[in-house]
Order: sequence, then structure tokens, then C-alpha cells
Amino acid sequence: MNAVVEADVYVDVLCPWSYIAKRRIEAALVDVTEPERVRLRWRSFELSPDEPRAPSLTAAESMTTWWGERGAARVELIHDAARAEGLGIDLHRARPVNTFDAHRLYQMGAERGLGDAVLERLLRGYLCEGLNVGDPRVLERLGVRAGLDAAQVRDVLAGSAYADRVRADEAEARRRGVNGVPTMTLNGGPPVSALQTSAALRRLLEDGLQAARRTAPGR
Repeated sequence: MNAVVEADVYVDVLCPWSYIAKRRIEAALVDVTEPERVRLRWRSFELSPDEPRAPSLTAAESMTTWWGERGAARVELIHDAARAEGLGIDLHRARPVNTFDAHRLYQMGAERGLGDAVLERLLRGYLCEGLNVGDPRVLERLGVRAGLDAAQVRDVLAGSAYADRVRADEAEARRRGVNGVPTMTLNGGPPVSALQTSAALRRLLEDGLQAARRTAPGR
């Protein structure tokens, strides 16, 4: 049996570091010796499950509320890190909202082989374009742009489909000791920060592959 490494990465649409980590992981995978042996799965994790569905303050304003005088510097730190990865994150446009439905949409996409495309649209829409990802109409547009069927998206968002998958990811995260995003686990092992350099992430994945080879049946 071919050795594989299961790389589970817990992310949330609200988290700019999740988008930055996504780019770094993608860059790491380019340099991994056997990328076909890495099974990358984005996992749902609500950073702020009590967030209302209607937007109010911008993310930058919220960070100023949390961090006081250090808030502006943290916003610029994130913007600088994002630019280094080619991302146009703008926390002065992004307005935090509840992301449970966004996670349900992602889970729908993942089931259809479009998980990465849906997640990319959600992250870009919220963090770069300032879209309200708590609005079903916005989610429908983003889902369609990622390749999902509009009528199916509307049906999902009108009900509770995929809620169990979101909650299952979050329950598994708690069992694994994940308490924030972006976080990675390899083959169900202990959580590590996914917000590392692409070189460090590549080494983690290579180490995971080596460990998988040692324990693969038939060795």
C-alpha cells in the first residue's frame, strides 16, 4: 500500500491568517517530493460562532476594540503578510459575520470535489472584497462562481444540510486539541500551527510522509 499523509487544516472564513496559511500550504505542496501522497483536507472551525449574521464593525475596527493602540499595527502586519503571498486582504472592508452557513456551503462543495474552489471564493469574497458571507444571496453567488449549481445551493442554504458535517469537524477538532485557526494535524497527530513559512510547512509534510512510510503495511 502506498504511504500517504492525511493533512487536515482547520480554517475559518473570518480569519485572515487562514487565507495566508492556505497560500503557504499551496506553495509547500509544490516542493514536496511526492505531493500526490498528501491528502489535504480543509476542515471547518468557527472562530466566532456567536457572531451575528448582520455585519456591523469592520474587522479593522474590531481589532482596534480588542487591541487598543496596538490594533492598527496588527492590521498592517496582516496586510503586509497577505501582500507577501499575493493576497489583497483588506480588513477595512471586511465585516465579521456568522460563518456557519459559509462552512455548510464549503462542506457541500467538498462533497462534490469543489471544496478548495468554494473555500477560495469564500475567503476572497470576505477578506478581499468585503462581501457579507452571512447573506444567503452572497453565498449563492460565490458557490456558483466556484462551480456549484445555483438551485442546489439555494436548497442547501434554505435548510440545514451539511450542518452535521460542520459540527463533526468541530467536534473532531476539540478531540484533537485544536483551539484556533489555522491549525494542521498530520495523520491525526497533535495539532501544529499552519501559519508557518512554506519551507517549514514543506518540512512538516515531508516528515509526515516519512512517518507514514515507516508505518505502512508491508514494510
